Amino acid sequence: MTKGYHAVGRAFGRHVLIIEDEALISIEIEALLTDQGFESFDWATTPRQALHCAKGHRPDLITADLRIVDGTGLEAVDAILAEMGDIPVVFVTANSDLLGGQSVFPVVSKPIMPAQLAGACQRVCQQAGA
Repeated sequence: MTKGYHAVGRAFGRHVLIIEDEALISIEIEALLTDQGFESFDWATTPRQALHCAKGHRPDLITADLRIVDGTGLEAVDAILAEMGDIPVVFVTANSDLLGGQSVFPVVSKPIMPAQLAGACQRVCQQAGA
């Protein structure tokens, strides 16, 4: 494995792509979403890694920080959706002001409140039928 890339249990279950450059936050998101029934995870720290991960295993959900290494989570999400079509997305960030209120996706603020993350992820997955 290369630094900033993490794959777990890629064969089965609902799959999440976590776009986040802070390892502890990625682990926290993974633990919270495991409690919500997600079973496998990829972790990417750059837009390029995120696209690579998504192509390798189509996610049922994407969580993305806005400020990441070599770009933004918004750039990563835009690239993935442009190539792969609709996928539920939740931004998890301490920098929601960078979106300027223009995001069509839910935004969960850091520090993460577990109920807020769970609720946002459930809503976007239900809306997408995932």
